[in-house]
Amino acid sequence: MRFAGFFFDGVSRAFHHRPTFSKLLVVVAAASSGGLVAYADANPDHALESTRVPARKKVLVLGTGWAGTSFLKNVDTSLYDVQVISPRNYFAFTPLLPSVTCGTVEPRSIVEPIRNIIRKKGGDIEFWEAECFKIDPANKKVHCRSDIGANLDGSNEFQVDYDYLVIAIGAESNTFNTPGVEENCHFLKEIEDAQQIRRSVMDCFERANLPNLDEEERKKNLHFVIVGGGPTGVEFAAELHDFVSEDLSKLYPTIRDLVKISVIEAGEHILTMFDKRITKFAEEKFRRDGIDVKTEFKVIKVSNKDITMTNKSTGEVSVPYGMAVWSTGIGTRPVMIDLMKQIGQANRRVLATDEWLRVQGCDGVYALGDCATISQRKVMEDISEIFKVADKDNSGTLTVKEIQDVLQDICIRYPQVELYLKSKQMRDIVDLLNDSKGNAVKESVELDIEEFTKALANVDSQVKTLPATAQVAAQQGNYLARCFNRMEYSEENPEGPLRIRETGRHRFRPFRYKHLGQFAPLGGEQTAAQLPGDWISIGHSSQWLWYSVYASKQVSWRTRALVITDWTRRFIFGRDSSQI
Repeated sequence: MRFAGFFFDGVSRAFHHRPTFSKLLVVVAAASSGGLVAYADANPDHALESTRVPARKKVLVLGTGWAGTSFLKNVDTSLYDVQVISPRNYFAFTPLLPSVTCGTVEPRSIVEPIRNIIRKKGGDIEFWEAECFKIDPANKKVHCRSDIGANLDGSNEFQVDYDYLVIAIGAESNTFNTPGVEENCHFLKEIEDAQQIRRSVMDCFERANLPNLDEEERKKNLHFVIVGGGPTGVEFAAELHDFVSEDLSKLYPTIRDLVKISVIEAGEHILTMFDKRITKFAEEKFRRDGIDVKTEFKVIKVSNKDITMTNKSTGEVSVPYGMAVWSTGIGTRPVMIDLMKQIGQANRRVLATDEWLRVQGCDGVYALGDCATISQRKVMEDISEIFKVADKDNSGTLTVKEIQDVLQDICIRYPQVELYLKSKQMRDIVDLLNDSKGNAVKESVELDIEEFTKALANVDSQVKTLPATAQVAAQQGNYLARCFNRMEYSEENPEGPLRIRETGRHRFRPFRYKHLGQFAPLGGEQTAAQLPGDWISIGHSSQWLWYSVYASKQVSWRTRALVITDWTRRFIFGRDSSQI
């Protein structure tokens, strides 16, 4: 067996399935001179062979979010019959949703119609605006329902067959079954959510400005509560504070001092996924800005008048509010829960895939983005096979050189090995062996399988779930499209093996997420940036970096121009306070 070596060989062999140039030339020439019929009569078998084209397989994409759109933009549509189904006919740049809630950016500036993307892509792609409510992997069908002109006879329901299914439907907000959340809180997942929040903010100010209310009622209406101290909740709190202090305070001077913004977080700190320096700066800045950050408070009930939460020291507390936004994480959509029950994943939180984004327990089904998670294979599951691959001379022991020869390929197949070396500040395998043996290891030392197992025993501790971010989803869509572009019609499982096999080779490397950094806008034209290489930047310079990155990541030049125009308009004229 040989583990070393990863290669792509699909493209060259694919050309053998296509008619040669000379055959095509004969057919075209005959057609142009009116002699195609005579040629076919004389050579019926040859004519039929020259015009036969392999049937294109159907690729059905569910969803037009980050993952689905990224796949759609990069897949070679000349190889497949591509169909797209989504309940919304556009792609939305979701990282700017908090800006939409306060009028910093207009809703239409961050959406691109999916048909525009299809038109620019070229190729024959079909799109249907509908919602998938059931997936039948056994029969390779999906059941869909359209709300366009919906009626009671069920005529708006239809089925679609597929050869390959790409599930990229995202996730919904997770309420943790907290009573009253669905009825009384806003969410911030879609364009419609941001528009509703914007109208609700203005409604709160208009109600508080009515002449028949006392001060307590005004304070209640102007108390804005954000449940969840993650990036979305923190960014919305910062945007709302800027909206109030820079714009609404001028329009509502008599009630501006009654405004209160609260962030409720169940953990010890906000922005726990960021560096501690950013977390500390954000909490201090919010404190200076007058934003009340309540950590270690768990919301247990929400009514239409107040929010009830508990804390170890204070016990149960109820606070009145005017508007509440729930931003505590993601939950599984009903269609995904039903699919997981069908394929034996009922006990999981989200759909499990392998490292090639294939859904475990399904044939020809892929899942990416927030609706799925990669179940990274453990080193310990394949330790004996890895040992055999490295033991080229079949001696039953491994030298340091033999391990080093396959280390690069091991790190590709099992990325937790490289992460473990970095976390322990180890340069190479020698440092790992030194750590396991407790003394210096010589180049000539030989390890048996027990010692080799001991050296790698702790590397699986570095297996971590990828964050549910737009960055992850976009990279997965791009990766899967590249895989599809190299697949051949006649080859089974062309994406690569689930584990090391006899050949030790696979055509596609497993998906590897590359973290490009993350931003946390904190208001007042200040942003915290955490970039690769442990580079932390906080302040006004990071805000301009945020502007440039978010503008460049827009899906089209049209949305890029609109977003920059909105930012410029806000600088000159301020934010729009209308309820439209």
